[in-house]
Amino acid sequence: MRVVLYGLGAVGGTIAAALANAGVEVAGIARGAMLEALHDRPLRLRHPGGEIVVTVPCFGTPAEVDFRPDDLICLTMKSQDTEAALLELRAAGVRNQAIFCLQNGIANEPRALRFFPNVHGVTVMTPAGYAEPGEVLCHGTPKLGMFDIGRFPSGSDDADRALADAFDRAGMAGFVHEDVMSSKRGKLLLNLGNALEASLGRGTERGDWPARVRTEAEAVFRAAGLAWDDVGMDAPRRKELMQMGDIPGEARFGGSTSQSLLRGTGRVETDYLNGEIAWLARMHGMEAPANAFLADLMDRIAASGAGPGSLSLADLDARFAAWERGEAPATPS
Repeated sequence: MRVVLYGLGAVGGTIAAALANAGVEVAGIARGAMLEALHDRPLRLRHPGGEIVVTVPCFGTPAEVDFRPDDLICLTMKSQDTEAALLELRAAGVRNQAIFCLQNGIANEPRALRFFPNVHGVTVMTPAGYAEPGEVLCHGTPKLGMFDIGRFPSGSDDADRALADAFDRAGMAGFVHEDVMSSKRGKLLLNLGNALEASLGRGTERGDWPARVRTEAEAVFRAAGLAWDDVGMDAPRRKELMQMGDIPGEARFGGSTSQSLLRGTGRVETDYLNGEIAWLARMHGMEAPANAFLADLMDRIAASGAGPGSLSLADLDARFAAWERGEAPATPS
């Protein structure tokens, strides 16, 4: 068994380093500066307990990988990049291998199932960040991360158990889940706040926005007949297994959307977080205006090149009021 991590960013890099350090065979698919760095030097993971430095075989595209029948292929890119990744995997000859979607949101698994028959969902709970090319940070302690793992749309199999076991051996916690999408919907509720952190800044006042976006989402889930799990920081197993720890010399970073703005990628995954709630609402004859607005806003912020915290709460409220009136939004700066 080999674990192939497609997308060696914060999450993919953390998992790759931890698995390789535990003796699990790992291969990575990366791009840009990360790919160049890993051609020249080992992958470094810093965490509250110290650091891991390992060599991970790394490729630039799936076409360069000699895929094996028992490979566990883990998608760890952002959701906006999933479609291209799936096409590249199919072109590279992947057919029946297990495809695991280690991504926020609930849209990736249905997309993968259009291309491949053996699709699995993974709820990722790991406070990972991208330090610099070749180096990632993870503040999780005592476990580096927690992962609910199961087949899509439901059930579990030997591949899920194998990945969970590999995570357990690598200082992470893997749980086989018979209804993994219920867990992923619980994580989606948490990720609805990513847009608020990214637009307003970490640790700033958010007014009633967190309650507003979550209330909308829960109403939409109920209308769609969809259950969700509690996977928040106060959930018993999370309190026991994974909290935020300190890494000497490193400030705690923001969430994945804030990190995307800091890197200036020009794209964020909000269309698959708040935008997913807006889509699901429309599919059931409802509206989710707060979530729809945030999806639109974050697209504009990312395209403008603005960093995290570009708006005040008053700005956000005013923009939402104008958006509801149908006025053309101003470009954030």
